[in-house]
Amino acid sequence: MAKYMALFNLTSEAIRRFIANPSDRAAVVRGMVESVGGNLECYYWVFGQYDGMAVIEMPDAHTTAATSLAIVSSGAFTHFETHELIEASDLAAIAERAREIVYQPPGSRQAGRPADTSQGMNPARRRPG
Repeated sequence: MAKYMALFNLTSEAIRRFIANPSDRAAVVRGMVESVGGNLECYYWVFGQYDGMAVIEMPDAHTTAATSLAIVSSGAFTHFETHELIEASDLAAIAERAREIVYQPPGSRQAGRPADTSQGMNPARRRPG
């Protein structure tokens, strides 16, 4: 299963209702996620730019998208975003695969690979002065 991080902000009305009638939001989220075959890894309220975040495992991207739509349609959020998480141990294999992909950037006359600096792809940075 893929792992996702959800970041969210609640409406002031949702926060007022929560204060008036506190509940275990992690339990609610866990039940919803498990009802679609997923798993809640963690759920936190946070200080700063977001009101909260959750890390969930979901069966597939379509289930994640459908769940996100159901959540957002509740009207309880001013902001809701979901990001797929990638294990650090997978990064080397991803970089290896990226080396084999050919891409032609806008305005370029020919395509090149990410590590190919001879064609102007990812050229070495010049020092100022």
